[in-house]
Amino acid sequence: MRVLLWHVHGAYTTSLVQGRHDYFVPVLPGRGPDGRGRAGTYLWQRNAAEVPPEELRDREVDVVILQRPHELTLAEQWLGRRPGVDVPAVYLEHNTPGDGAVTTRHPLAGRCDIPIVHVTHFNALVWDSGGAPATVIEHGIVDPGYRYTGDVEAAGVVVNEPVRRGRAVGTDLLPGVLDVAPVDVFGMAVDRLLEAIPAPGGRLRTYADLPQDHMHAELARRRVYVHLHRWTSLGLSLLEAMHLGMPVVVLGCTEAPFAVPPAAGRVSVRPSDLADAVALYLRDAEAARAAGAAARDAALSHYGLKRFLDDWDAVLAGAVS
Repeated sequence: MRVLLWHVHGAYTTSLVQGRHDYFVPVLPGRGPDGRGRAGTYLWQRNAAEVPPEELRDREVDVVILQRPHELTLAEQWLGRRPGVDVPAVYLEHNTPGDGAVTTRHPLAGRCDIPIVHVTHFNALVWDSGGAPATVIEHGIVDPGYRYTGDVEAAGVVVNEPVRRGRAVGTDLLPGVLDVAPVDVFGMAVDRLLEAIPAPGGRLRTYADLPQDHMHAELARRRVYVHLHRWTSLGLSLLEAMHLGMPVVVLGCTEAPFAVPPAAGRVSVRPSDLADAVALYLRDAEAARAAGAAARDAALSHYGLKRFLDDWDAVLAGAVS
């Protein structure tokens, strides 16, 4: 099958293009949001090909995976065909709704010709999808392998743009973790944290824009992974940390309590509980290693790549049938 999709979410797309289809990824000069092309920090297979918009009308496209509302217009302009009318399409919804969450109608709620694919059951619950057909494909991760060492006695955090996103990703909760442990933060635009959060003695360190494999290797050296997101879909960075074999300490919001079993770490809506768990794993390396092993087992059994790709194959086949 020949699939058109935009490179919107690097980690998610990395998993998706592991499938058996041919993927056309728009590329523009400057590689802006509507034409990023292939990823630079993730490993993608050769079946994901960059295609300039002016060449798309000459490509045989079987189905379009939409991820943002304005892609309906882009697809029509670039393909010369209307998604859901002239070419089959599905809409992949990565995010939880914004303000007025439980009353927010999805942008495609009024349509019945483009099914919505939610990435978590929580998302499907809180979005008002109206009469649009909706399904859930839970995340699947390219297994980075068991890499945990925990030899760096610090908490590891992965988050993109933590200052801009603020409370949604729990940036305001980081000082509570810093009270009990050094914190190493990986991701995009993390350097701004050094100005936003006072942290004496180098207890807060940032590592910006590392290639995925390098980031995984460094993250797995940290004693414990901390995930403080209040309002977001289930973070792929959390699932990646579990695959690495890290113990996880997680704010119990959205889908996270259902993804992390008790043996894998600590899940709580009380920041003091999370700080206590971080302190425990810093002083007890064996407990940390045991929790990390349980985390990896849970991630492999529920968030493996084969199930994810099989689910997508079924949705794409249904869209074109």
